[in-house]
Amino acid sequence: MTLLALESVTKRFGAVAALDALSLEIGAGEFFALLGGSGSGKSTLLRAVAGFELPDAGRVLLRGQDISRQPPPARDVAMMFQSYALFPHLSVADNIAYGLRRAGEGRAAIAARVAELVALLALGGMEARRPRQLSGGQQQRVALARALARRPSLILLDEPLAALDSGLRERTGLELRALQRRLGASFVMVTHDQAEALALADRVAVLEQGRIAQVASPRELYDRPATRSVARFLGAANVLEAGTLPLGAEVAAPAYALRPERIRLVDALPAINGTPATVADLAFRGGDALLLAQVAGGPLLRVVLPAGAALPEAGAAILLAWDAAALAPLAA
Repeated sequence: MTLLALESVTKRFGAVAALDALSLEIGAGEFFALLGGSGSGKSTLLRAVAGFELPDAGRVLLRGQDISRQPPPARDVAMMFQSYALFPHLSVADNIAYGLRRAGEGRAAIAARVAELVALLALGGMEARRPRQLSGGQQQRVALARALARRPSLILLDEPLAALDSGLRERTGLELRALQRRLGASFVMVTHDQAEALALADRVAVLEQGRIAQVASPRELYDRPATRSVARFLGAANVLEAGTLPLGAEVAAPAYALRPERIRLVDALPAINGTPATVADLAFRGGDALLLAQVAGGPLLRVVLPAGAALPEAGAAILLAWDAAALAPLAA
């Protein structure tokens, strides 16, 4: 069932179209990620859904109701900001209760809901602390509890893990996904982190210049990018133009995406789907090694080899091969 629908939403800032007739549907109970680089329109889209930006054209529908012109407090939507935006002078409990008090909830109902969220988000014993007395991960959980307090239909997350260090980010992200599954809530997350989007979301939309380049499940998006730009942005795939190498693909296309980990070193060159190359550079990365292989008169290929593999020296002549199924056809 569709929870959120955007119909030809356009938002301009001067001559720049931050959103360009963008249409999108997000289902109830879905964890959805908006992924893109700076200026792609992902944050503007989130703010248009929250009500902080009004579209110049098009409609935003929540459960079929047009909310395009409603102010943020009137929308059945909550937003968790990247900075968390906790009130520094309020305790954890009062931060969580803030929206409930503004909505006129009774004291007993507020206390019960705060206690419920404190237990749900493992904040027990911290109720009286101020935000400055909390770690980054704890602050994030308080901000999420505040967003959940009024039981909104939709939770918007603006770079929710960006303020955390890498170790904590991975663990907190998995906790966030587990919480979303447990609640059955609908989350829409903005991120520029590809691994984060692929690991957490049910579906991902890649935005480019205010438009959606592709919407798909994480696996489909990674294995079968639709365009050259999506392939290069997501996981830095090699893009092979038809005719530049002896290619034998399952589907004819003007170009193909070839993931670095799908290329292997071989002792004998196959008739198709292979090429001689020279090692231009090599970087050991712990769990694997990144090899840059220069094809004579052709592309520079990124090749990812497992850490236990025998690694050639820089400048060495090598033979590379890949399977036909590894070539993902690109439409543009």
